[in-house]
Amino acid sequence: MPKLNCWESKKCGREPGGANVQSLGVCPAAEDPSFHGINGGQKGGRMCWYVSGTFCGGKVQGTYAQKVISCMNCDFFKQVKEEEGGAFVLNPDKQHTN
Repeated sequence: MPKLNCWESKKCGREPGGANVQSLGVCPAAEDPSFHGINGGQKGGRMCWYVSGTFCGGKVQGTYAQKVISCMNCDFFKQVKEEEGGAFVLNPDKQHTN
């Protein structure tokens, strides 16, 4: 089974060319090349909890420090953590896993 990026899993329509780009803009996770390949994702697609300005619960979210606790309760976060197992990266700046 292929690993989904957040915009594919959540069906938010904020990826480039997505249905909601005109009204909500492109999500920073779908554009940020800094995290490409981490947790097997495209751009920040499997690191959305670490990317500032992502959209969740109808609101733009803040920085990693501001949102990480709520992100840990997200079904997508839990899915990525389970799929990656011991290779899961929570914080790439600290090379912190699990």
